[in-house]
Amino acid sequence: MNMLKRWLISSLSLFAAAWIVPGIRAEGNALAVYFVMAVILGLINLLVKPILILLSLPITILTLGLFILVVNAVMLLFASAIAVKLFNVGFYVEGFWPAFLGALVVSVVSMILSSLMRTDSDTGK
Repeated sequence: MNMLKRWLISSLSLFAAAWIVPGIRAEGNALAVYFVMAVILGLINLLVKPILILLSLPITILTLGLFILVVNAVMLLFASAIAVKLFNVGFYVEGFWPAFLGALVVSVVSMILSSLMRTDSDTGK
């Protein structure tokens, strides 16, 4: 159930990013696009992001953690490229700045939705 909630939150966050940020758009069956993109982004964040964070650790420390925003933008760009090229899913991110703003929107919306969907069983009470 927890994984289903995360998937739904990620899909809604991607919808918010496409709705708010110029340069991010979904084409085709939008509901399916957001669901598939959420899976792709989740897998990339699971497999690739830890390696990038480790490799960028010195610059992340120098920027007091702000470089993580750049890593998140790169992950969104990478996920979009994989979705379009390998899976023919119409989720387009048109450059670094839309990816940067989109990753920021995805992070904030995910954080808000996660806190709203948290139950007592999730907090251990």
